[in-house]
Amino acid sequence: MRAMGLEAGESSSFLSLSSAFSYGVASMAMVFVNKAVIMQYVHSMTLLTLQQLATALFIHFGQVLGMSKRKDLSIATAKKLLPVSIFYNANVAFALASLKGVNIPMYIAIKRLTPLAVLVSGFLRGKGKPSTQVSLSVVCTALGVLVAALGDFSFDLYGYSMALISVFFQTMYLILVEKSGADDGLSSMELMFYNSILSIPFLFFIIVATGEFPHSLSVLSEKTASASFSVILLISLVMGIVLNYTMFWCTIVNSALTTTIVGVLKGVGSTTLGFVVLGGVKVHALNVTGLVINTFGGVWYSYAKYTQKKKLPRRVAPDEESHPHK
Repeated sequence: MRAMGLEAGESSSFLSLSSAFSYGVASMAMVFVNKAVIMQYVHSMTLLTLQQLATALFIHFGQVLGMSKRKDLSIATAKKLLPVSIFYNANVAFALASLKGVNIPMYIAIKRLTPLAVLVSGFLRGKGKPSTQVSLSVVCTALGVLVAALGDFSFDLYGYSMALISVFFQTMYLILVEKSGADDGLSSMELMFYNSILSIPFLFFIIVATGEFPHSLSVLSEKTASASFSVILLISLVMGIVLNYTMFWCTIVNSALTTTIVGVLKGVGSTTLGFVVLGGVKVHALNVTGLVINTFGGVWYSYAKYTQKKKLPRRVAPDEESHPHK
């Protein structure tokens, strides 16, 4: 019995590590892929609509071909997941909009404010005051963003505003995903499918109402004449599916907190690459200093939460910090 328990524990640990690592790699790659597409094709909402359509079709045909299984669609479940879909699309839409005016290192730095938003949200929901180390690390991260912004040659108020709004929606989205997956016993694939199906009508309404459609499709048709753009667009659509899956997977298997920490840690590599990839960034001492402070704060936060979680006694009942995968 003990051996079986050890095997189950090792399997669970491997699953947790695999989901976290997969999300980290997919998330880091997606930032650069989306930036590459947005640099050539500014219609971000149409891009998001295409990514959701590709996800829905992929899952549907996967089921038809017997490659994947999912429960039949439920109206009650769809109603419950509607807020998840709204927050998801708002997060990605504002993130894509911010990439039009914000360089990748600064984008990553601003998105590192998500832990601050998660902590504030937890405090408002009565989860209590965070530890001193967690509080200081979050302050360090926020301070780094302010210092880096002062030295940002390409400062763009619109881009910064879009990124900050994205942080808020990402926080709400992660909390809702974790709760939905735990309460309803939905798999990552099922959450993805519901999210895509609920998103498409909402996104289509937006691109029509804003006048982006159908002009965006004619521009897309012209752009796809270029083989290089077509390849980048295809990678973007595939990575949209991969990122969605790994984010749901990591959040359900681990927690919203773990997904946030992974997002912070992968930003270290993204920030470094962002200085030289896709046109690079004009370097200023103040900007670099701020990014270093921000990165240090992010790593410190991750370490503080990891050590804090290890000290907690194991509980059978699921909660928002840690729960088993159903």
